[in-house]
Amino acid sequence: MNETTPPSVSASSPSPAPAGGTLGVAVVGLGATTSTLLAGLSLIRQGKNEAVGSLTEMGEIDGVAIRDIVSLAELADLEFMAWDPYATNALEAARHARVLEGPMLDLVADDLAAVVARPAAFDQSWVSRLENTDNVISADTKMEQAEALIADLEDFKSRCDRVVVLWSASTEAYRPTSAAHLSPAAFELGLKENDPMIAPSQIYAYAAIRAGVGYINGSPNVSSEVPALLELADLNQVPLVGKDYKTGQTLMKTIVAPGIRSRRLGINGWFSTNILGNRDGEVLDDPENFRSKEVTKLGVLEDLLKPEEHPELYGDISHMVRINYYPPKGDDKEGWDQIDLFGWLGYPMQLKINFLCRDSILAAPVMLDLILFTDLAARAGLSGIQDWLSFYVKEPLVPAGSTPIHALADQEAMLFDALTEMRSA
Repeated sequence: MNETTPPSVSASSPSPAPAGGTLGVAVVGLGATTSTLLAGLSLIRQGKNEAVGSLTEMGEIDGVAIRDIVSLAELADLEFMAWDPYATNALEAARHARVLEGPMLDLVADDLAAVVARPAAFDQSWVSRLENTDNVISADTKMEQAEALIADLEDFKSRCDRVVVLWSASTEAYRPTSAAHLSPAAFELGLKENDPMIAPSQIYAYAAIRAGVGYINGSPNVSSEVPALLELADLNQVPLVGKDYKTGQTLMKTIVAPGIRSRRLGINGWFSTNILGNRDGEVLDDPENFRSKEVTKLGVLEDLLKPEEHPELYGDISHMVRINYYPPKGDDKEGWDQIDLFGWLGYPMQLKINFLCRDSILAAPVMLDLILFTDLAARAGLSGIQDWLSFYVKEPLVPAGSTPIHALADQEAMLFDALTEMRSA
């Protein structure tokens, strides 16, 4: 067993129940990433494309397909519902996002049009750039919002064999935790009293946990990891995954930084900037919302380089991260990294990375894998933080007392170890 095997999966973990039947996926946010995932799944089901980027569909462990190691839901058995603060459906969302080309959308139009946004729990004070919302739950309190979401989930559960909830909506403003987050009782009182420190994403996490279904946080929001919700997740035996999809620039850091450290090359500075023009870029143009993203991006490098072990190489790095909203870019994100290195005799060197990527195209297979693996965790009886899924996220949640693992190769080993332990009979 690899030494990075997480405490949340052990040899005593029960074998997962079979994955037969319908897996319902309740997604928060019917925007570019969700509509791109749905379009891709439709094309794959039609035999017109491959699940490129997905380990659940194309991955192997020691030459054996992952699907032959563990029982995973079939793509044909996935059913979707969504919440969004705008009255839309997935086809309209895809056309608005302009990720996919017209002829490709024509092939999936009927499937996408069938996924219609339900009214969302939304508060503009957390996402100031989203205006003129027309599909918001009408409620006097946050508890009433939570109860409306739970009712949606119970209705969805009545039509599916199992359900998971995936947050794939806009990044919320960064705000610290408060007294309302310290215990389930305090949190529920805060919901009833409209505590301003309880975010919409936390309401969704609470609803998922109360409904007894797994919750995935695909954003940098402070969400399910607050003490109140962690305790509730354990009581309700609900798996939690997060946070923030690891797709573009941070993916490159988790590949490149461990290599630099392995060769014991020094780093004076690492400057990262992103240019993107989709709704995510617009939301992150607000400093409060960017702060949430900045926290997840800045924390990665220190954990990767371990400056306390080699302060002479990594103890004084100037690390900066910027995100620039540029509407003409659309979903075509561009990441620039300027890395100032030094080597033998202190001589300076530079490494420059220009990653011209597509935000939603990178996110879609990550979303798929997280959905299928979270369902696997639930069928295996695993609850609370699932750190064996760190491979997919920027800021891995870990149990108290554990240290996050950021290096991609180590995360892959941890993922493979966990799947091997859950091998189907």
